[in-house]
Amino acid sequence: MLLKLYEDSPNSRDVARVVDALQNGAVVIVPTDTFYSFACSMQYKKAVEQIAQLKGFSLKKAKYSMLCSSLSQLSEYVRPMDKDLFALLRSTLPGPYTFIMDANNSVPRNYQNANKTIGMRVPNNNILRTIIEQLGCPLIGTSVRRIDEDTEIEYFTDPELIYETFGKRVDIVVDGGIGSDQPSTVIDCSDNQLELIREGQGAVPDILA
Repeated sequence: MLLKLYEDSPNSRDVARVVDALQNGAVVIVPTDTFYSFACSMQYKKAVEQIAQLKGFSLKKAKYSMLCSSLSQLSEYVRPMDKDLFALLRSTLPGPYTFIMDANNSVPRNYQNANKTIGMRVPNNNILRTIIEQLGCPLIGTSVRRIDEDTEIEYFTDPELIYETFGKRVDIVVDGGIGSDQPSTVIDCSDNQLELIREGQGAVPDILA
């Protein structure tokens, strides 16, 4: 199903359809403030395994981000932050950033990296954050991409092309308009250290510049 939603005023009935599907273990494709993303409720391991298959990875090798609706929700799934890190997140979120953070016991081990960290996001996209708010828990997500014959990675920005490619393999593709072709800026915040991993759409904070 290709479902059109508008960021300035997502239709409540259509949002409810997406939420209902997620509550029943669906895999969906949703817009973010960067790339479109495969996503599912964090409560369904089988759906996460399906996303790994769509990306061509084993579950252990796949790297996921936790998509949250707010900084408050994000804080429920990571270890306590010092005031400087909290201030950094508060100044950049919602926004096109992925913060690699120390996961707490609320994050299933299957979603954590080998060093017990996970990428945390609060995307600046009203469609996605509305879906997560109504779902009541974060989504597990990873960017929609394919590798062509020349092994070049191609990220999808057109939801109609995404639907043409993946529509029969996922439950819903949410059309939120043309997506960005730039990734998020990735900052490693684990062990109370800050390290810029990738410069992307989000401006590098002054503390790392």
